[in-house]
Amino acid sequence: MARENITKGVRMGLTSIQGLIAQGRGEAFDYFLGESTTASAFEATKAATIMLLLAEKPVLSVNGNVAALVPKEMVMLANELKAPLEINLFHRTEERVEKIAKLLRSLGAKRVLGENPDVVLPLLDHARAKSTRDGIYDADVVMIPLEDGDRCEALVRMGKKVVAVDLNPLSRTAKMATITIVDNIIRVVPNMIASVREFSCKPIEELQVILSNYDNNHILRQAVKEIRANLDRQFEEKI
Repeated sequence: MARENITKGVRMGLTSIQGLIAQGRGEAFDYFLGESTTASAFEATKAATIMLLLAEKPVLSVNGNVAALVPKEMVMLANELKAPLEINLFHRTEERVEKIAKLLRSLGAKRVLGENPDVVLPLLDHARAKSTRDGIYDADVVMIPLEDGDRCEALVRMGKKVVAVDLNPLSRTAKMATITIVDNIIRVVPNMIASVREFSCKPIEELQVILSNYDNNHILRQAVKEIRANLDRQFEEKI
């Protein structure tokens, strides 16, 4: 279904052709994970949700693959967090931006940014540098699902906290992000919506303690161990 949604996204003009390659790469790592949310991914998801809840100016970034795979869920998450969605594309055309914005608004998005970028992110020399001052540029926490490493690194160097969703725990994005969720976006966003509803009524002090105990390097190491364990299980003798 995810593969069909991505190809449909290409036909609709939401997703670039290059997005098909990214989807295939992600599917391979999802097979290694066992196509399920692991313990480390669940821990990272909780921490990411808390970081977004505690943020002063959280922003959720949307690219073509995200728009094809989980547009409704991203709108729901943004509305739960009272955070804007900002469209950011590597292979940017104004037509694609307009189509994604129209889709998000049709699904109930309250604030969609990125159609009229008014500032450029430093350290980047391509279309992903285009940003909105009232959005990603001024945000303290940015969620960047299905991202490339250079923008993740640029955002971190700007002093922002970055939540990444990346099925490859060895990628530059995964290593650079403040919190990396090594899981499939189609599982992550529903899990985050549930976590927002769980944690939004908790005392701030309790949330701060959970977040202070989070270690992203430990989570990435655990993700690699979970992949190895899943692969080992495939060759265990059946009794």
